[in-house]
Amino acid sequence: MSSEAPEPFTEQDYADRMQRAALDASAAGLAGLLIAPGPDMVWLCGYQPTAITERLTLLVLAPDAQPRLLVPALERPDAEGAPGAPVLRLTDWRDGQDPYAAAAGLLRPNARYGVSDAAWALHLLGLQEALPMTSYRALTTALPMLRAVKDEHELARLAAAGSAADATYEEIRSVRFAGRRETDVAADLARLLLEHGHEQVDFTVVGSGPNGANPHHEAGDRVIQDGDMVVLDFGGLKDGYGSDTTRTVHVGEPTREERRVHDIVREAQQAAFEAVRPGVACQVIDRVARAVIEKAGYGDHFIHRTGHGIGVTTHEPPYMVEGEEQELVPGMCFSIEPGIYLPGRFGVRIEDIVTCTQDAGRRLNDTDREMALVT
Repeated sequence: MSSEAPEPFTEQDYADRMQRAALDASAAGLAGLLIAPGPDMVWLCGYQPTAITERLTLLVLAPDAQPRLLVPALERPDAEGAPGAPVLRLTDWRDGQDPYAAAAGLLRPNARYGVSDAAWALHLLGLQEALPMTSYRALTTALPMLRAVKDEHELARLAAAGSAADATYEEIRSVRFAGRRETDVAADLARLLLEHGHEQVDFTVVGSGPNGANPHHEAGDRVIQDGDMVVLDFGGLKDGYGSDTTRTVHVGEPTREERRVHDIVREAQQAAFEAVRPGVACQVIDRVARAVIEKAGYGDHFIHRTGHGIGVTTHEPPYMVEGEEQELVPGMCFSIEPGIYLPGRFGVRIEDIVTCTQDAGRRLNDTDREMALVT
């Protein structure tokens, strides 16, 4: 059950991304960017090596040069088939040669480069040895907005991924929870995500009862019982872009306290969503959600940031957290996911992906945020 695939990104799309990234690097005081295999390389030029191994692969971007891609010779045919390859200058190196010497020939000595977070320490140390006067900065700190602002085609993919995750939630509510292991429900979530068009499942969190009080619990052998609160947090990639949503359901009738805690989290999530607009600092979204929970007396039990960016990965900058002064701009996409976690008892989290528009926020998840009762 999958929707029609979107039009693929074009050679020009990749050329524009690489040019913009190189110019942004120059504006940040960098000589260029060194991109290792991973989400940055996929987004910039569309190339993903079949296997990421110890062999050095490196995309080099500089404002005054054609984009260059250094690849192992045995992988050159694959690189030549990448959608962004026509605008790249490919260079290869063979087993037995020094790949870092080959890379050094593409770089300026005594310069400073941004390097993608996915770069292996092995390769970064090799580059440092080959060019000891060259320095490096991680892209998360040097260019945190590199992939943060999405164009209309990326937004369409994120919206489709969100809709597929919503359809998954609507179906999971009808399955049996009581008497089954968390892993059984997690398997149902994974199956449904794939049925609704995801090509990759990244996580299927099922935190029942006291396990729900651990925000990083995934799914275990605990048997879900009548009377349990159950946190469902799931997502993955559809057409190369991420989904991530959380709803908290209850097996049978909840207690008065459970309803109250759920209502507080829902109110916090709504308040944070209503605060989204261009020019608002990311940390304000966190502050707004946190203020609601603190006022209700549960501030010590909201123990993580309010949100994270999403795009070609399900977690990326920007982050909705205290200290993040980056302002929201149209096209930024991120989660809003406050929670309350009561150790040994239960947890509640509600999460939607939101995009900043020209004057407000728009949800990319649209399922009911009221507490759902399941059997």
